[in-house]
Order: sequence, then C-alpha cells, then structure tokens
Amino acid sequence: MNDRILIVDDDPVQRRILSAAVTRLGYAPREAESGDAAMAELSGADAETICLVILDLVMPELDGMGVLSAMAKSGIRKPVIVQTAHGGIDTVVSAMRAGAADFIVKPVGAERLDVSIRNALKLNTLEEEIGRIKRHAATRLTFADIVTRSAAMKRVIALGDRAARSNIPIIIEGESGVGKELVARAIQGTSARAGKPFVPVNCGAIPENLVESTLFGHEKGAFTGATEKRTGKFSEAHGGTLFLDEVGELPPEAQVKLLRALQEGEIDPVGAKKPLKVDFRLISATNRSMIEMVTDGVFREDLYYRLNVFPIYVPPLRDRREDIPLLVRHFMTRFAAEESKTVTGITTEALQMLCAHDWPGNIRQLENAVFRAVVLADGPELTAGEFPQVAASLAGLEEARPQSRAPLVSQAMQNVVQMPAFQYEPHTLPDGPDKFSLLAGDGEVRTMAELEEEMIRFALDHYRGHMSEVARRLGIGRSTLYRRLRELGLDAAE
Repeated sequence: MNDRILIVDDDPVQRRILSAAVTRLGYAPREAESGDAAMAELSGADAETICLVILDLVMPELDGMGVLSAMAKSGIRKPVIVQTAHGGIDTVVSAMRAGAADFIVKPVGAERLDVSIRNALKLNTLEEEIGRIKRHAATRLTFADIVTRSAAMKRVIALGDRAARSNIPIIIEGESGVGKELVARAIQGTSARAGKPFVPVNCGAIPENLVESTLFGHEKGAFTGATEKRTGKFSEAHGGTLFLDEVGELPPEAQVKLLRALQEGEIDPVGAKKPLKVDFRLISATNRSMIEMVTDGVFREDLYYRLNVFPIYVPPLRDRREDIPLLVRHFMTRFAAEESKTVTGITTEALQMLCAHDWPGNIRQLENAVFRAVVLADGPELTAGEFPQVAASLAGLEEARPQSRAPLVSQAMQNVVQMPAFQYEPHTLPDGPDKFSLLAGDGEVRTMAELEEEMIRFALDHYRGHMSEVARRLGIGRSTLYRRLRELGLDAAE
C-alpha cells in the first residue's frame, strides 16, 4: 500500500522496530522523534498521505496526551494507536477518551500490531462513511468528502471551491462514472445554499413527452392524464441547487424553456396562466462534447453559452491512478460492513493489478468490482482471484502490448485463480462486401431506422454488451442508447 503510518516515539530503537514491523505489513513508515515533530508532520504538505499515527504516550515536552489534544484543537482527524510501557488502565482510558482508537503495550507483537492497525483504519473509514451519509442527507457534503489525493482532482476541488462562492452557472464535464454528481453536491455543500434542496435530474432518463412536465411542472387538466397539479423539479429546487445530469439529452422544446428560466429566473408550468418565479442555482453535467452537439445542430448555441460559463472537467480514473488505493479501501470497508464480511485488507498483488487497469467505467466500475470481490471473498484479504474480469482484461493487454505493463501485470497475475471471466475478442468484418448493405432486397434504399437498428445490434455484439463502450463508439449518451434499446424491443440486461 502507499499509505503512510506516522510513528511518534522519542526512543530511536523503538522507532526502528516499529518502522520495520509496519513495512513488513505493507505500509510506508514515517518517523517523528517528538510530539512537536509529529504535529509538524500532521500539519505539513504531505499530511494527507498519513493514514494512521502510532503514538508514544510518555515523551519529554509535548507528550502523547498533548499531541491528542493538539490534534483535536487543529481538527486533524487521523486514527491514533497509543503505545506505552508505563501507566495503568486509567492512562489508557484517558487516551481513548481523548480520541485514540486503540492502544498497544511495548513491546508489541507483529500479529497484535497488524490487528490493531486494520481495526483502526476500518473504524475510521466507517466513521467517515457514516458522516458522509449524514451530510449527504442534509445536502452538506463538502470537498473534504471526496476521496482523493491526486493533483488532477485537487485542481477540480480548487475550481469548485471558487465557483461555490458565487451563483455562477457551472457545467461539469467528464466521462460516465467519474463522480460529477459528487462534485456538484460538494459545490452545493460549500456554498451559501448548503442545507437547502439539492435536486438531481437525469435528463436522458426522462421520456421525451414528459420532459417539460417533469422539469417545469403542470397544472391540473393541462393535458390528457394530468389529473392533479404537479410541482416541477425547478420548483423543488427553489432556494437550493438544480443538478441537470446529461443536459445534452434535453429535447429542443425543453432547451428553449431552460434558456428562459436562466435568463429571467422564472418558469412556465404546462397549462399555467402566468410564469412562476424561482430562485435556484444551476449545475449541469455532460459526458459528451457539447461544442460538437452545437455544431451538429442538436443543442442550442445560445443555451450552450449560458450553461458553459464556468466549466469544470473531472478527469477519468485512469488519469489519477494514485486515487485507486484510497478508493479501494473506502469501498472495501463499506461493503464489508454492509455484507457482514470480515474483509479487512487487500493483497499487494491485487492492488497492483487494480492500479494497472484502465477502468473505462471509472469509479462506478471500480466500486462494483470491489463489491463483487467482497461478496466472493472467503478470507480476511481480497486477492487477485476475486477480480477475474480485471485479470482477464490485463492478460489481454499484456499479450497485445508486452512492453507497456508486462512487469506489473505478470506480478499481479501470479495469484489469479482461474475462473470463468469475460473475454473480449474483437470481431472482424467479413471479406468482400461491406457489413451493412444500403439496399434492401427489392433494390430500394433501406430506411434510416433499419440501418440504425442494425448498427446498434452489431455494436452490442462487437463490444460484448459493454454499454459505456457501445455508447462511446456510436457517439451517443448511455441514456439515449438505453432509450433506443427499449424502442427496438431489446433487453439491455441480456
């Protein structure tokens, strides 16, 4: 693991012993010879790389209890394991009340130290997750809730923090699964609208004939089936934030009304006699190139410039691989608690394998892979054998590009348990005529609908049902792809 453990002890012999022990357990040790040096490390530029502190209670000047007190005053939330060779139960109880997660007695055995570290890290992750869930429910998530240590995401957070200070329209760009909604929620929780409604809307999941009614609301009797008045999403977001995901999927009629809402601060519910004033902060998101959609004439240019005032690009997971170990541990601890499993760690080989994978589905795909691995796990550690699909994918890359990742992949593959897994075998077009004939059997040109259906069917087969890849290659959004599948009577799950 890349996580560092800060060892605080005034005895250099004890520091060397503990450093050797945590190194054997797979962590990177960092040493501090005094309480003041420990606080300097915990307040420094690299403090975020420290995942845990092993703290000696008896030290000259600033002792262990003083460090715990200073950490609490500074708002430094790191799990702390206190160690001591002196003092009774009263001392230990005082340390636990001051915020320590566990205690060990000198000299500590390797097994006891391993258990203590794992339990402290697990408890800390669970506490963070519980706090995150509470803040999510209260619409008070902040950028501190984003699990990251990469420089690319730090730039995203810096931009989001600046944007949160104003009411400027924001558009968040990035591939599916990178966490665009989480960034939007963090902007809301950091802004003056924290605690107010946060209303997410997946524009691509709304049937086209219900888009206006869903967004802007309707009056009773406005159209057939409107048996009662409906409050739209804009009204629900009054005083708070409206998050329009996949905004590029909005039909032209809704784009016109959205433009008016942005310009005038008012909406026209379907069937209403007069417009309705609304106070909202708009954050939109897209996984497509909006400028290309404008060029193709499927998105209004004037609306694009109203939305694209403050763009924020969230990089894919393959461009911030240093976040993978943090995310893996985060998901592993959460799912282990949900599934009542005793999974407390992951082998170095498995973690290296996950870090080598490109993750086309980004964080959402990694989350699902860890969930599956936790369910499959029989022991306390996740191994490469719990990730057969990732292993199979990397094996294919190793054969195709042996010089690029061979050392990392081969090392990760050593412990892979052979299991049935998805194998991607690209199709090749047959020799001779093109795959798709433009003419029907009667010699007439085939319809666009027929060609589109055949193209979608071929892409599904070609990419083995990987919906993100199919949508990306066809140049459409995933929601559009799912909608077309429903219209064609195809089973997406199948």
